[in-house]
Amino acid sequence: MDKFRELFEVLPEDIQAVMITSDVNRRYFTGMKSSDGTILAFRDKAYLIIDFRYIEKARKTVTTAEVIEQERLFEQINSLMKKHGANRVAIESQTMTVMGLSRIREFLDLYIDIDESDQLSVAINSLRVIKSDYEIDCIKRAQRIAEKSLRDILEIIEEGMTEREIALELNHRMFINGAEDLSFETIVLSGENTSMPHGVPSDRIVRRGDFILMDFGAVFNGYHSDMTRTVCVGEPSSEMREIYDIVLESQKLALDKARSGITGEELDSIARSFIEKHGYGQFFGHSLGHGVGLEIHEFPNVSQRNKNLLPVGSVVTIEPGIYLEGKFGVRIEDFVVLDENGCENMTNFPKELICL
Repeated sequence: MDKFRELFEVLPEDIQAVMITSDVNRRYFTGMKSSDGTILAFRDKAYLIIDFRYIEKARKTVTTAEVIEQERLFEQINSLMKKHGANRVAIESQTMTVMGLSRIREFLDLYIDIDESDQLSVAINSLRVIKSDYEIDCIKRAQRIAEKSLRDILEIIEEGMTEREIALELNHRMFINGAEDLSFETIVLSGENTSMPHGVPSDRIVRRGDFILMDFGAVFNGYHSDMTRTVCVGEPSSEMREIYDIVLESQKLALDKARSGITGEELDSIARSFIEKHGYGQFFGHSLGHGVGLEIHEFPNVSQRNKNLLPVGSVVTIEPGIYLEGKFGVRIEDFVVLDENGCENMTNFPKELICL
C-alpha cells in the first residue's frame, strides 16, 4: 500500500477517502490495465471495485488493494464509507466528467461531502512526476524497442516510398520488437511536410534530397518512450545542413544543462536562446519538452510558462526544432531522467545527420 500511503501524506488531513476512476491513475496505483473500475482508498486500506470482465485478472495481479467484484457500485461505495467512518471523499477533478460527477452527487449518501477541488489530481501528479527505479526501467525498455525499430526501417527507406508506408513499417517493427502499444500516432513527414511539427503521414512520395522527420514511441508495461529523428534521403542542401546543425547544437546545450533544481522556463531558454541568436527564434514555436511516463504528455513541462523547479527523478523530453513553412523542418528529440548533478539521457541513438 506504499503508493496510497504516499498519496495520503500529501493530502490534507480532512480528506478521509479518495475515489480514483481514470484508467491511467488506476493502473498507476494497482499495476493493472483496465478500461473500467473504481478505486476507493482510505488512510488504512484501499479497495478496487471492478466488474466481472476483469475480476479474475484483478484477483491474480492486484496486491495493493482488496479486490471486490462490482455489483451495485454506489451501494458498495456507501457501505465502505460507513465501514471506515469516513464522510469526506476527494475525486479526480482533472479527469472526472460532468456526467460522472453528476452520478456521484446523485447516488452517494447525503452525509458524504465530495471534495471537488483539484487537490487529489494535484497530489497524484506530484507522485507520478517522480519516477521509481521500476518506472525508469520500463521507460528504458520501451525506448530500446523504439530504437531497434528505427534501425530496422532505416535499412528499407528509399526514394519512392510514401510517408504512410514508412509509418506503417515503423509501427509494425515496434510491435514485432515487443511494444505493448504505440505511444501515440506515429508521425512520419517528408520534404516540405516536415515544416508541420505534428503533421499526419500522407501519400506524399519521398524524393531524393528530402528530409524525413519521424516522431514516435513504444509502450512497455504501460510506460511510454518518445523520440524524434530527422534524416535525409540523399544529400541535403547547404541550408538544410545549416538548420540541422543549429537544432542539434541547441539540443546539446540544453542536455548539458538539464538537471533537477532548474525551472522548466530556464531549461527551455537555453535551447531557445541559441536558436534565436542564429535568427530562427520565430520558427521554433513549441516548448522544448514535456514529461513522459504512463502518459506521453504529463508533468513537468519544459516550457517558457513553467516557472517551477524540475524535481529529481522526473523524466522530460528535450526536443528543439526549426520549421520553415513550405520548405522543410528539423526536430531532434531525446528524453532524460533528471538528478541533482545533471541527467541521464535514455536515448541511445545517433543524432548526427544520417543520409540514406
